[in-house]
Amino acid sequence: MSLEVHNLTIDIDGVRAVDGITFSVADGARVGIIGESGSGKSLTALALMGLLPEGAVVTGSVRWNGRELLSLPDRDMAHVRGDEIGIVFQEPQTALNPIRTVGRQIAESIRIHERLSRAELGRRAIAEAARVRLPNPESIVKRFPHQLSGGQRQRVAIAIALAAGPRLLIADEPTTALDVTIQAEVLTLLDDLVSHNGMSLIFITHDLAVLSQVASTGVVLANGKIVEQAAVSALLTNPQSAVAQGLLRDATATLWRPARSTGATDD
Repeated sequence: MSLEVHNLTIDIDGVRAVDGITFSVADGARVGIIGESGSGKSLTALALMGLLPEGAVVTGSVRWNGRELLSLPDRDMAHVRGDEIGIVFQEPQTALNPIRTVGRQIAESIRIHERLSRAELGRRAIAEAARVRLPNPESIVKRFPHQLSGGQRQRVAIAIALAAGPRLLIADEPTTALDVTIQAEVLTLLDDLVSHNGMSLIFITHDLAVLSQVASTGVVLANGKIVEQAAVSALLTNPQSAVAQGLLRDATATLWRPARSTGATDD
């Protein structure tokens, strides 16, 4: 399945936040959307999922496997979310329900799309927790989000996003709130899961060093517009836009390192 975004424009309370962006994600591809804070990258992710805030006006086209999503009724879009396209948000502390165990939250994402008994849902929740390499999954599914570390909460969020077997995963800055060591573990996990399941990936970040670990193609945003599209290897060695050059300087000054071998290949 492929995603085609054409001339996507988003206005928030009359202010243009995303301005006519066009890109595509082929089946199995790994595309990064990168830019500074306020560039429109997270709003783009929300538009793809039909989750824009009240007052937002969106135009253009978002076609998933030939099906237009922007005009899809809410009930139909609810089935696309999770079942076909999953999303992992930046801060799981706010994305997870604080008064439900993480096992119930994983099971709920499965229950929406599959008719299973309570016992079967419980077993699936444990299996999904194990798949994202949570320690002692039988025990951890009984805990509440506040009882987990930041890295563990992010793994729960990934488990929820992947539980229904989507073909496309959107990861919206999933490592920003984590320290460097846990960040590396989560990136490795995402890389392995995407490769194992043959999914497509949209990875959103402000960090070119992070992007180099998981994506092959980069879409650079600034002020809601695309200023450059290129292979991530080209962004690391010969960025053309001033924005990409600045992102490279920031990456070089922090934790940049040559991209390790992943399932991704440069287009």
